[in-house]
Amino acid sequence: MRVTDIQRCEIRPGRLVEWTLHPTAVEAAHGLPDDARPPAYVQEAHVRTARAVRESGLFVPTWLGTAFDIPGRVDLGVLEGALRTWTLRHETLRSGLRWVGEEMRRFTLEADQVVLHRAEIGDFADAATLTRYLQDRFDLAADALAWPNFLFTAVVRDDSTSVYMAFDHTNVDAYSIQRIAAEIHELYAAGRDGRAVDRDPVASYVDFCATERASADRIDDSHAIVARWREFIRRCDGKLPNFPVDLGLDPEGPLPTQKFICETLVDAADAAAFEAYCRPYGGSLSGILAATALIVAESSGQQVYRTVVPFHTRAHSQWADSVGWYVGGAPIEIPVAQAPDFDTALELVRAALREGRPLSRMPIARVLQLLGADFRPTSPDLYSIVSFVDARGIPGAERWQDLKAYALLRVSYGDQVCAWITRLHEGLQFASRYPDTGAAAKSMRWYVERLREVVVSVARDGATVRAAAAVAAVPAVRSEPLLSRPTGSRSS
Repeated sequence: MRVTDIQRCEIRPGRLVEWTLHPTAVEAAHGLPDDARPPAYVQEAHVRTARAVRESGLFVPTWLGTAFDIPGRVDLGVLEGALRTWTLRHETLRSGLRWVGEEMRRFTLEADQVVLHRAEIGDFADAATLTRYLQDRFDLAADALAWPNFLFTAVVRDDSTSVYMAFDHTNVDAYSIQRIAAEIHELYAAGRDGRAVDRDPVASYVDFCATERASADRIDDSHAIVARWREFIRRCDGKLPNFPVDLGLDPEGPLPTQKFICETLVDAADAAAFEAYCRPYGGSLSGILAATALIVAESSGQQVYRTVVPFHTRAHSQWADSVGWYVGGAPIEIPVAQAPDFDTALELVRAALREGRPLSRMPIARVLQLLGADFRPTSPDLYSIVSFVDARGIPGAERWQDLKAYALLRVSYGDQVCAWITRLHEGLQFASRYPDTGAAAKSMRWYVERLREVVVSVARDGATVRAAAAVAAVPAVRSEPLLSRPTGSRSS
């Protein structure tokens, strides 16, 4: 799906309807005993960070969501049935976390206790007013420190209905979000036609949390993964890395607001050619990281590009259809000073990813706990990311444009750069949120243009990159191309 924020997802006027868990279900949850399955480390770290930031006096919404259309006049009763069936399919949505002293414990509703409550909010004639209302409503309903922490809505019109759904991050990741439209469409069509959907049960993210945590708790501070992170953090001057460009941050200032950019990076033909060129080195992910390493070296003069690369942790097929937060991070170091050209950078990235990827299966929150590192949670993002996802194989991806389907990010506060590059049928899409400073805006605009230049040059001609040290690191005045045509390089 195209990654965007709620201001850019083609919201149109209509009659707003919303669904939450029924008050009887919420009341039942209050009296539930503890579920023996603990939260995942990533869930616990997220909630603890949200609490720490809230206690500092700042409300920082961090929900994720999705938007998509259902063509034609919708039957709200059928849609409600589809939403309830989908909720029951994914156990994490009826499972919450609560504080017992300083300990976080889980509770989980039984399936027969899950009832949705429908509310008719009213007609909105103005898209901007509706957009503001939805954002404010999602901020409150999909709050990390509340439960339930999701909300389903629909904007009903005679010719189509737009569905907007928001979730606290403890329940979903990007892959989960991108699967929702096809699942709801399937369930709605079946309900409308009066037929059952014959599907195998979906594995529970709550079960995954327990399994992953038990595995993580078996290691100690002498484990090789902990040693690798310890050395990586030492080389990052005792911190986890931000994006190595000028962001204009005041170390003593308040947590800054963020800006958002999203745009097409290249079209389908250039995306395919870039992938073909990079495939021997691991594909487009390797290409994006190699290009980024060379670009930021040109900007900062750094000899080594250090970052944390997100990988999914759905290591077994049983988790493929499950909604949850299946993401870990791997520490990656690319000695870009050793890369006189793009091919060499690709080789370095491939080696770094092969070495680092296994580390992503150990939750970083557990590693930091074992390190005894004082990473006080003052920002919703622990580190900067540059993520790549090929989304073309996700069910329904070929219809996303027609259905106005989007993956939604809440852009609010943060001092890190998070960037997402997504391979769609239409090409490569770039999206990023970053600190709202003049320096950061200039740096990110420059990065996006340089990244596009690299991808296009590799796709169309193959490319070698001159050593960064040979290029003056003054982005504002650079006019010569970053890439030069090679002689004898592979052609895509």
